[in-house]
Amino acid sequence: MPTVGVLTLELHLDGSHSLKDKRHTVKGLKDRLRSKFNVAVAEIDYQDLWQRALVSAVTVSSDHTHAAQTLQLVEREAAAILGGLLVGTTLEWIE
Repeated sequence: MPTVGVLTLELHLDGSHSLKDKRHTVKGLKDRLRSKFNVAVAEIDYQDLWQRALVSAVTVSSDHTHAAQTLQLVEREAAAILGGLLVGTTLEWIE
């Protein structure tokens, strides 16, 4: 039975002064996570706000342990990229 893991990242982009600034940061994060970890990544909320973003990364695996490890690495990478801009994370499982 496949396991689907959803990691949601909440960002507070206090240095962003426009939607263009915000989208530049979010796009860079999404592109890096996609290419490095082969996960699906999308901005899922606050698209019209300059200084907030909610981004989810999703992985599907037949092995729950592998999916969990992948999403832990995604979270660490996002924290390294964003630093203090990452204000919260949640992890959900669909099995």
